[in-house]
Amino acid sequence: MRAELLAVGDELLFGDIVNGNAAWLGRQLADVGVELTTSTVVGDNVEMIAARVREALGRADTVILTGGLGPTQDDLTREGIALAAGVALRRDPFLEAALRRRFQALGRQGPVGAGFEAPEMNYRQADLPGGAEPLPNEVGTAPGIRLETAGGVVYAMPGVPGEMYPMFTGSVLPDLLRRAGEPAVVVHRVLRTAGVWESVVAQALAGEVDRLAPVGNPMIAFLASGGQTRVRISARAGDRAEARRLIEPVEEAARAALGIALYGVDDDTLEGTVLRLLAERGETLAVAESMTGGLVAGRLTDVAGASAVFRGGVVSYATEAKESVLGVDPDVLATSGAVSPEAAAAMAAGVRDLLGATNGLAVTGVAGPDEQESKPVGTVHIGMVGAFGTLTRSLRLPGDRRTNRIYAVVQALDALRRTLSVHTC
Repeated sequence: MRAELLAVGDELLFGDIVNGNAAWLGRQLADVGVELTTSTVVGDNVEMIAARVREALGRADTVILTGGLGPTQDDLTREGIALAAGVALRRDPFLEAALRRRFQALGRQGPVGAGFEAPEMNYRQADLPGGAEPLPNEVGTAPGIRLETAGGVVYAMPGVPGEMYPMFTGSVLPDLLRRAGEPAVVVHRVLRTAGVWESVVAQALAGEVDRLAPVGNPMIAFLASGGQTRVRISARAGDRAEARRLIEPVEEAARAALGIALYGVDDDTLEGTVLRLLAERGETLAVAESMTGGLVAGRLTDVAGASAVFRGGVVSYATEAKESVLGVDPDVLATSGAVSPEAAAAMAAGVRDLLGATNGLAVTGVAGPDEQESKPVGTVHIGMVGAFGTLTRSLRLPGDRRTNRIYAVVQALDALRRTLSVHTC
């Protein structure tokens, strides 16, 4: 089965609302083996909605629309579907009666008081394209739509997630599974990497991607976000056990190719992995931050139980704080500067001693927008002190201030992870 998504609403086109429905629906469809090929956003225009529906039915046997089913003049999904199918809208008397009962009940229970009569436009929600079936809405007032056409089946649901989610799981999904016949199961395995660019990860797995391409099952996808790259291996089979068997050799090959860049799978996090490695070694950590302003400590404390390992952090943003709080030698700051490998190492040693930890991690750099100490924007120095000795890492990030800070956090945590993984107790 091949499906396309069509989100309706000017608010989506203009960026007032993010189309989270498409992401949610994409995951739901993938999990049951429905091939989602296209996701489109269209404004509140009858002709445009109709055109997009007709085009989608020429490519797919299932079209799923969200949004535009409310009572107002700009809710035009019903009209667009009817125009695409070449049928007229008709008022469903049972839907209209149910809406009147619901609005009367709301009037008695709500702040408007008894005797409330809903505006007539509310009953537009009882209009259906000829031949369509209503999909029950257990939360709101706008029913969904199911319409069989010569090209395939069209479903329409409200755009409000709280109404759309239960309508999809309760009505649309069971119908999709019935139409698909023999059920298929899609299983995903996600390998998580850090410290390398997406292109490097893709190059490492190029041979495996090429090997799988002619068959298309399993499949490998790359998803880069926040300075990390996820490798998603997906397999489709009759049951989960068979899908996992298809994934296993691909995962084994991917693990070998990724090496130290691989830090976890599925729901693992980089900060959780660092804390786990420290706990396994019976060690603790203290963090000193300059350019990241506490973001490293924030990531670590997002992990439940971090206090067993993480002693605390110091944001030594000003040069004077590096000296007075962390005890960085003024000669180091005068000679090498606050943005230098020497300063990062001294900060890591200082915070380790200050908080009584076995390991110290420090980040200093130039987030932007202006250079500092004649150091270009994106310069980052990471210092680490522990049983492994004193280590530093320097890099240059290419982003803006916000992106550089986020990436610096990932690079710092990953540098410590790699160090702990390589240097055993």
